[in-house]
Amino acid sequence: MIVFEGIDGSGKSTQIKRISRRLEISGYKVYPTFEPTDGPIGSLIRQMLSGKVATDQRTIASLFAADRTDHLVNKENGIRHKVDKGQIVLCDRYYFSSYAYHAQYIDMKWVIHANSLNADILRPDVTIFIDVDPDICFERIKSNRSNFDMYEKIDIMKKVRANYFKAFDTLKDLEKVVIINGNSSMEKVEDAISKEIKKIFSTGLKT
Repeated sequence: MIVFEGIDGSGKSTQIKRISRRLEISGYKVYPTFEPTDGPIGSLIRQMLSGKVATDQRTIASLFAADRTDHLVNKENGIRHKVDKGQIVLCDRYYFSSYAYHAQYIDMKWVIHANSLNADILRPDVTIFIDVDPDICFERIKSNRSNFDMYEKIDIMKKVRANYFKAFDTLKDLEKVVIINGNSSMEKVEDAISKEIKKIFSTGLKT
């Protein structure tokens, strides 16, 4: 499994589409997916993020972990099963997102512990972090839509980016993370990501 991470507006979704096409052309079976999911728990999370359902951050963090477990093991389209069948899973966000976003409000060690079951079920072969200046990301978000979720504020985005790097350092002995400069053109970012994925493939996918 290859996970794409980044703050909001970093271009993760666009790059997953572009990398999916590259891999499919090369003959790989690719399964792109995302979190929060569009399942029942993920749908509730989206309502909370939009402000339609009131909650607190501990509840959201716990629901993200539960949604992630369902994403991994549900019988219809669980990604653990997809990986076991030999498909290349490209996931838009995974547990590093929880560490980065929820650690603004909750101790990061608590969030990591809450997701320990998910890490045991499936660790990514690589987590690709697309690093883009938060000011650039915020301008992208403002130009594309008029409604924002609770995390799409420039001060929060800057804290989230810092928390990502804190989490990467905390888990450096357990996780393989690649930082990609996302301030370049979409084509250059895509080429850089593709180069890193080829390195992973050359050594063999672990999962």
